[in-house]
Amino acid sequence: MIFITARFRVLPEHADAWPEITREFTEATRDEPGCLWFDWSRSVDDPTEYVLIEAFRDDEAGAAHVRSEHFTTARTTLPPHLVETPRIVNMTIPQDDWSLLGEMAVPDEN
Repeated sequence: MIFITARFRVLPEHADAWPEITREFTEATRDEPGCLWFDWSRSVDDPTEYVLIEAFRDDEAGAAHVRSEHFTTARTTLPPHLVETPRIVNMTIPQDDWSLLGEMAVPDEN
């Protein structure tokens, strides 16, 4: 799978509205057949920072995402709300779901 983490620094005046600003893009991406997950988190230390964790089935699904109409739209509608260009880590890894964090295993988990 392609595993991507991106850090978005949002202008302070748009930070609280960021989930709504990105709603259409998020929902459309989640509906893509090759999208495994697409989840936003807000920093507990910096309320203007959001982290996006996303995964796509394979290179083909990642390419389809970048070519999608909603991605093209987001390329113009999201940057005006940002302080800077988002930072990204993009890796292809040989798995298709989350692994268990064994060091924090829950006893008797079913």
